[in-house]
This record gives sequence, C-alpha cells and structure tokens, in this order.
Amino acid sequence: RFSDKELQLLNRGPTYVPTGQISISSSGQSIDDIIKKKYALLKHQLSYLFSKYHINIALSMEIQQKISDQFTELFSVPIPSNLQQRALYEKHLLQSIRYSLNENNLILRRTADNMNTFYLGNLQELETKAYDYLSKSDAYKVLLNKDTDNGGQQWQIELKQIVESMNLLLESLKNHKAVNIDLFNRLLVDASKVKLPYLYFLPDVSKENEISLVPYITSKHSATWRIGKYLNELLRPFVDKNLSTTTFRDEPDFMRKLNDYVYVERHLRATTLFCAIKIINYYTLDIHKNMIDTVGYFLEDNLVTNKLEQVTIQTIKNLLHIFLYNNVFYYKDKIYTLMKGSPNTMPLSDTLPNIFLFTWQKKILKEIKSKNEFFGRYKDQIFFTWNNGNEEQLGSFLQTIRDKKPNVQFQKLIGTNVPFLNAFVENQNGELFTRVYHHPILPRYTLPYVVGHSKLAHGDWFRSALIRAVCYCSLIEDFTLERIYLELTCLANGYSIFFVENNVQHFFSYFHADTMCYLKDQTMYDKFRHDWFGYMTMQYELSDKLQTFNDNDCLIHVNYLYEFGPKCQFNQQFHCLWTESFNQHANLS
Repeated sequence: RFSDKELQLLNRGPTYVPTGQISISSSGQSIDDIIKKKYALLKHQLSYLFSKYHINIALSMEIQQKISDQFTELFSVPIPSNLQQRALYEKHLLQSIRYSLNENNLILRRTADNMNTFYLGNLQELETKAYDYLSKSDAYKVLLNKDTDNGGQQWQIELKQIVESMNLLLESLKNHKAVNIDLFNRLLVDASKVKLPYLYFLPDVSKENEISLVPYITSKHSATWRIGKYLNELLRPFVDKNLSTTTFRDEPDFMRKLNDYVYVERHLRATTLFCAIKIINYYTLDIHKNMIDTVGYFLEDNLVTNKLEQVTIQTIKNLLHIFLYNNVFYYKDKIYTLMKGSPNTMPLSDTLPNIFLFTWQKKILKEIKSKNEFFGRYKDQIFFTWNNGNEEQLGSFLQTIRDKKPNVQFQKLIGTNVPFLNAFVENQNGELFTRVYHHPILPRYTLPYVVGHSKLAHGDWFRSALIRAVCYCSLIEDFTLERIYLELTCLANGYSIFFVENNVQHFFSYFHADTMCYLKDQTMYDKFRHDWFGYMTMQYELSDKLQTFNDNDCLIHVNYLYEFGPKCQFNQQFHCLWTESFNQHANLS
C-alpha cells in the first residue's frame, strides 16, 4: 500500500520530472562541474552543426565560447535550499515507491492512450499477457533464444551479420549504379553505432474490465534507422500529395471538410448513415513481399516516369526489401524478427500503411464515388457517409470487403450517430450536430503525456484543445461546456487560474471576440467558428512549409539539461547571438 504522499507524487503522472535531481546527485561536485554536465549536450550539438555546415574554426570557437560564457553566467546559481529539500524528499519517495513495487511484484507503466496517467498492475500478469501476445501474433518470429547464448556473444554475432548483409546489398546497388556514392555513404550502416532495438508494452485501458497491451519497438540507432529515414523523406511528400483528397490532416480538418459536405455541397439527407472504421492491425497489414509490391504498383500508377527524384521504382523496392527484412528486436531472453510491418516508432511505418490502405480503400470509394458520398481517412481510422441503402446493406458490403481481403482487420460502427476522431457526429433528420466525444471508460480531467517542458507543452495543448472544441461543437452550449471542462482539467492538475485565464483570453482575443466568453449568441458563435476553420487552413500552409524545411534538413533543434535558473533569458540571448552570427548563412539563418 502506498502512503498518501507517494500517491500524491504518482498522481502527477508520468509527465512529471522531480526537480533538482541533477544537483542532489552531484552533491560532491563543484558548481563548475555541474554546469559542464548540463552544458555538455548543447556543446556536442553545436560542434556537430558547425562541422556539418563547415563553419570557420575561429568563428565556431568564438560563438561556442560566448554561448558557454552566457550559460555559465546565468546558470551558475546554487539550487535554493527549499528546492534542494524538495528534491531530496521526492528522491526518498521515489526510492520508497520502487521498493514497494518490487516487494509486491507490481509494475507501473504510463497508459497507451498517451495521457498523463499511470497503470498499476501485477507484474506477472502483464508479462504473461506479453508472452501470449508474442506467441499468438503472426507478425513476429523468434530468431535467437538467449538460453542457448554464451554471455550475449551470439546476439552480437547475429547483429553484426545483419549489418554486413545490409551493407553488401547496398554495395551491390552502388555497383549497379542504382544509388550514387553520396547516397551509398549516407545509407551505409556503421556497426559500431548500431544498438539492438527492444520491445516494450504499454497497457490499453480503454475497454471495460479488460487490459490489453500495445507493443512499441525502439528504433533510434537500429540497423535500419538510416535507410528508413531516407525512404520516408523520399516517399512521404509524394504519398501525401497523392492521398490529400481522401485524407484528414487532423481533427479540425475532418470537421471542416464534413461541414463543407453538409452546408456547401448540401448532400446530407435525413436517411444518411455514418460509418466509422478502425483498422486494428495498422502496423502489421501484410507480409513484406506484398507490402513492397503494393508500394511498387502505387508508384507505377502515380508517377509519370519510372523514377521518383532520380531514384527508380525498382531501386526503391530494393531499398524497402533491405529495410523490411532486417528489422529485429529483443524482448526478455529472445531476439525476434518482424514478419509483417516495421517498428511503429519509425515515421516510415506510417507512410507504408498509408500507401497500402489507399489501395485497399478503393473498394469502398468505387462503391460510393458516384453517389455524392463523403469519405476520408486519418491513419488507421476511416469515416464515410452512406446513402445507398440501410444499415444491414452497408454491413453486408463491408463484410464482402473483409472476406476478400482478410489481412486487413477492422472494426466498424454504423448509424445516424457515431464517434470518430474524438468527435460525436450525429444526423438528426438531415441536420448535422457535432460535439467533442469523451470515451466513457477512460479517466476524465486528465492532461496529455508530454516530454520536456510540461508547462509550455500543456499550454500548447490547452490552446489546441480549445480550437478543437470550437471546430467540433456545432452548438455554443456544447462549446461552453467543453471549455469549462478543459479549464477544470488544467486546474485539477495543478495549473493556476492565471494560466487558465491567460490561455482562454488569448484564444478569444485572436479574432477580437472577447465577448464570446460570456455571450450565448449562436449566430456570433457560427461566425467565430467559421473564422477558426479559416485560421486552420492558413496553419496547414505554414505547416507544409515547415515540413519542407524539415525534409530538407533545414530545421535545427538544440537543447540542454535544465533544472533551475533564468531559462527564458538564456534562450533570448542565445537566439540574439545566433541571429547576429548567421543572419546571412544559407542554412543556419
């Protein structure tokens, strides 16, 4: 049993990072040593950037010295005694919690819904579920059993052989002029920097009286990371462009397009049914050969020539073969290989299912295309309207698709009202009513799980949630209730009334609609809502530009360890120095 103080700490959720832990763990070190430890990450990133962009050594050293001096000057402040006492107290609580978990054979995990909540359960039960999942799934195959291993040597030999095999295939592509020397060097795998990925599970608590597990495979530093990153940068822009007419970018985009279908195109009837589909095996849709063939057919159908940015379709298929057939990971005492799909933590693992489902969903589109229906997909979720019969006929049509392509496993909801992408969508005799949908099983008043500066991240989430609320809620009464719910969520999780009021005021004042916070005029609200739909369209254009920068490796992110001190002041000084130094630089400006 946990004490009240331990429960209070756990209630802060997995987002919370106890303060001052660097300082108290370095109690025997000087302030200078602690500063060097905090600055080391930023120093490494700066050195890498200046080397990558061939910055003059003298200028590089001068800038690094100035940044180092600023960092040292601003952060060479001992942690206040009250924060130090709190850090020591929380360290003691964490040790006590770990002891209780070990003593009682319990496991503490954040939940798979990416909310700031913990799941506490029996360790043995979760491990049994994990082994059951792996043994019953056809997506994984045991490659090596550690029981027969000799001190981990066989693991290293297996990994080395995978790397050598990949590099030999890449060299063959280079020798046949399929890839140039620059691309070959970019994709070549450095065995000394490769780490064997591992599998972990997060509990899904969205079903009543049932806990299921969601698998995640770490992918950074894996043997396939480089080639997966390159293939995604090559394929994703082309795929996104070709799929844009049948794809929802996010929640507001779904609602904007649905509103256009209803109020601009005026196709909603009193008898119109809604259908929401959830693809269950999104990341493990088919065996590797079929996935590679599907990508090849997609490129052949949509490219004018047989090349995508000077890379032939056959070369792309060959690179996909190297990527898909060499994804391995370990769990407990076994090494596994993937028979279907790829690690769900890799961006390419979203692009490939997008291509596959684009081909699969054509069967639905063919049936509804000529009947003025609405259709769209967001990753593993599909929404469309149905005016071609009753609920039974639609169910029969989807069953036919399921029978013809059993590898795509899905759940469906059909009716005049369905939940989709956290929205409740209802057809009331030809009138569209929508609001935010809250899952009846999941905990209420919870914030999302974030990494990094939680206050900034939760501030961004709060504003995004308000935008979602105004886009989703067709009635001002529903919007007001959702706004109050969001405000209470922030307050219940320890944020101040100032934090809440400041974000709400910023939201309403953006379109000079401060009175909307108090009035209940549906006409004014409809205009306010329309303005936000227009704002999101502009945001998508900006987002596309930023994505292009990122694709071209022109977005630069730097970070450093922080626990106490004038962070905003340092960030401002850093930005000013950077702007002064690289104002005319092609990549660093």
